Amino acid sequence: MSAGAGTIAVVGAGAVGATYAYAALMHGVARRVVLYDVDGAKVRAEALDLAHGIEYVPMGSVEGSDEIDICAGADLVVVTAGAKQHPGQSRMDLAGTTVALMRTLLPGLVRVAPDAVYLMVTNPVDVVTYAAQQISGLPPARVLGSGTVLDSSRLRYLVATACGVAVRNVHAYVLGEHGDSEVAIWSSATIGGVPARELPELGASVRDRLAREVVESAYRIIEGKGATNYAIGLAATRISQAILRAEGAVLPVSGLLEGYHGISGVCLSVPSVVDGTGVSRQLEIPLDDAELAALRASADSVRETARRCGL
Repeated sequence: MSAGAGTIAVVGAGAVGATYAYAALMHGVARRVVLYDVDGAKVRAEALDLAHGIEYVPMGSVEGSDEIDICAGADLVVVTAGAKQHPGQSRMDLAGTTVALMRTLLPGLVRVAPDAVYLMVTNPVDVVTYAAQQISGLPPARVLGSGTVLDSSRLRYLVATACGVAVRNVHAYVLGEHGDSEVAIWSSATIGGVPARELPELGASVRDRLAREVVESAYRIIEGKGATNYAIGLAATRISQAILRAEGAVLPVSGLLEGYHGISGVCLSVPSVVDGTGVSRQLEIPLDDAELAALRASADSVRETARRCGL
């Protein structure tokens, strides 16, 4: 699909949904953006506020409604609705409530947008993505989660700051759960082609500190302002570009793993080729022994939470 074509349906007009819609319009990702939320007054107000700035963004339109039919025929459905994470809560604490919401929400969405790619942005995103695949009955490739695209961006920002380089020159992934058990992959991280572990600014203690900061950063933001919305809005926009423009971009989105380094039956983030079909394939990058053990532990943690949710 060409740039600026198609329709994005945003489900949930809270902080993340509204910010994502704004970012998607600013980047001209789709010609039409629609917002769906059960709070009719809020969703129509958000859409109207966005519509008043259409003059200043690439050609597009935006509408809002509390009727699910507004999502009809969407090419991409971005689900941001879910339980709100409060200070002191982990993302996994939200699992039961949010999975129950998905059981109510997804059948109606699939009815009106059966051919869409579904991007889950709701936490705990790995469990929610797995639930969405089970509930929707859609091919797993067409149901993906925002995963650790944001976490990888956070890690690259911190590494760039520590080394005094531009963020775009840092190539590093955070894989596994989008949450406490996520794994910073240092064995393949590079800055301008130089292995990260060889740089004096990135000794073992610094690497450990940066990885902890990535895990803890969302908690600090939530404690300070109640929610994270800007960076995840931009991260989800980047994934949306890869889908609607059929880019074949490699992004660490959450998808179903089957035999990935021996891990199966769980949704986790690994480097994945994202195009107009969703996740077309996953790249099995080399991991050292400690990283592999940590990724398998992350899989066990996510799988156990999914099991507790009846999945």
